[in-house]
Amino acid sequence: MGYKHWNLPPARPAARRALEQAGVPPLLAAVLAARGLETWEQVRPLITLDSTPLHPPMELKDMEKAVQRIQAALDKGESIAVYGDYDVDGITSTCLLTHYLTARGGSVLPYIPDRLEEGYGLNQEAISSLAQQGVSLIITVDCGITATQEVAHAASLGLDVVITDHHECKQTLPPAVAVVDPHRPDCTYPFSGLAGVGVALKLAMALAGPEGAQQVFEDYADLAAIGTVADVMPMLGENRTIVQRGLMTIAQSKRLGLSMLIQAAGLGEKPLSAVSIGYTLAPRINAAGRMGRASLAAELLLSNDPERAAQLAYTLCELNRTRQGVEGEIFQTCIQRLEQSPQQDAILLADPQWHQGVLGIVASRLAEKYGCPTFMVCMEHGMGKGSCRSWGGINLFQVLAQCSDLLESFGGHALAAGFTVQEKNLEALAQRLRQGVLTQSKGEELPCVLETDGTVLPQELTVEQVEQLELLEPCGLGNPRPVLVLTGAHVLAATQVGRGRHLRLRLEARGVSLDGIFFSADGGALGIVPGCRLDVAFYPQINEFRGVRSVQLQIIDLRHALPRAQLEQAIYEKYRRREPLAPHEAQSLLPSRGEFVALWRYLEKQGGQSPHIQDSLARMTRTLARANGLPEIPTRTLLTLEVLEERGLLTLTRQEDHLDIQLHRRPGQKVDLEASSILQMLRAALGDADDREAESPKLR
Repeated sequence: MGYKHWNLPPARPAARRALEQAGVPPLLAAVLAARGLETWEQVRPLITLDSTPLHPPMELKDMEKAVQRIQAALDKGESIAVYGDYDVDGITSTCLLTHYLTARGGSVLPYIPDRLEEGYGLNQEAISSLAQQGVSLIITVDCGITATQEVAHAASLGLDVVITDHHECKQTLPPAVAVVDPHRPDCTYPFSGLAGVGVALKLAMALAGPEGAQQVFEDYADLAAIGTVADVMPMLGENRTIVQRGLMTIAQSKRLGLSMLIQAAGLGEKPLSAVSIGYTLAPRINAAGRMGRASLAAELLLSNDPERAAQLAYTLCELNRTRQGVEGEIFQTCIQRLEQSPQQDAILLADPQWHQGVLGIVASRLAEKYGCPTFMVCMEHGMGKGSCRSWGGINLFQVLAQCSDLLESFGGHALAAGFTVQEKNLEALAQRLRQGVLTQSKGEELPCVLETDGTVLPQELTVEQVEQLELLEPCGLGNPRPVLVLTGAHVLAATQVGRGRHLRLRLEARGVSLDGIFFSADGGALGIVPGCRLDVAFYPQINEFRGVRSVQLQIIDLRHALPRAQLEQAIYEKYRRREPLAPHEAQSLLPSRGEFVALWRYLEKQGGQSPHIQDSLARMTRTLARANGLPEIPTRTLLTLEVLEERGLLTLTRQEDHLDIQLHRRPGQKVDLEASSILQMLRAALGDADDREAESPKLR
């Protein structure tokens, strides 16, 4: 009910069979086939550990310059500042490089700007303060790519700057000693999807040299994995290798602060995945930055004091709970304002009372709720700091670039960005943003589409098969968690849980009972009551309770199923249009041997002395069902007649429900119905064409 359309990919039974023959488990093979893969060579990088080798870090543009300047600072004992960002990517980047340079004997000062007081990125006041503290080299991590004036200010104070970043570049790069960013137009590095912490990891590996790079990778993959997942980087290429290795390292982490946080977050007894990082660990680290206390998260990840680490881990969990409360209040306020004054194409909301640290999350929730890009601004003394989130494929960086004359500054990615704007420009900015969105969308409604991996039969959802889907881990952008669809499920029970915030469902489909959980959903508001039939889109997952493991559906969206007659007619019309059928759709149309025999006998009896029969489809179907114990499905009766016609046994004329049938008698001659192209097509969609001989009906 949250998405206007579910995209169900066409069934690809031949590709699924090929993958199964290559040793891929059946349910996983179905998902991969739906994603367009059909050979072991194509799927191997997605389901094999460490399958993508890391590229040499020196292939990054300016990496050699960066290494030379930093090595010189280490050799001379210069004071080095690692200047980061207050989100998870920036915090893990800062900790990674600080720890590595300190271990190399460097004099290192980590610096993360205060989100509420300083805002994002390099600022001149911080640079001046660092210069007064004796710093002669600033290394940025996860920021700096647009800091042209700030780098010039550092140079005027005698400070060198090495920039490492992964955000989009503007036309002019800052005048730094080195600018390492895979998004540089002149950078030929093979993989541009690194997070800021990924670039920081590459810098540390480059400083270690070829002989020490692998050890550095092993030592810091945990931090790199957390930052990569939290920043929603594409889970492809090098990022998969980084996160795979990081997950294994975290599981046996020697990093005291991280272990304490894992315990405090309740993950101590559970296997870690990209999902648990993204939904449990990352929000707690992020909360520190959002609430203006990012230094606490950095201190935790660098701590060697058990008592202090335990205290910091507890504090981060408390800050996360506070963040959730503040976020919820702002979200509800925004909904009330939008109900009173709706906005189209793009949402821009501003308020001096809002907490700057949570605006990005609220923008994301509003973008999803209203189906358009959302821009949130916190105003103070005539100046606004904004956070925005995309929707429908709109490139926010490009939209903001087209509004640069109205902005004091901006930066970020296509999907998430930040900006600064004067209050007097807000109205003009709102108009320009909507214009930019309309230009990119070409005036068409932004898609509110749920991409799925196709329908599934409930019998396929076994613990063993769902566990095999974990071979796709780590999942994320570019390699999403499998989203499956179960059709026509009956609701046995619907219960609000979690103090009424979530909906628990007990479902039954085709004789199989399944449990589902729908977070942040109200069953009453959605019209969900026992007895109704639903189509359910979900993440399949394993739930463990008191040592018992079972399949649970983490529901993403649901809709009321069509009445059975409408559903059967829709499938038949899909078949008539020669559109690809899902296996369950082909199964619903495919007549059994008993149905062929029963119908032919009925026709012979009705024909009597004359081969000409007139009847209604509904009456014929009802009579066959009652007399032979067959399912009462008119579309299947119709398709059975079409097969008989195709094999030359009759001529069929249909006008709505009325049937006009002319029988063609063939005394003593057998007719192989399996030679029917209709049946062959249905069996191919089912994926069991090789078994057709066992069911092949022959009529005389």
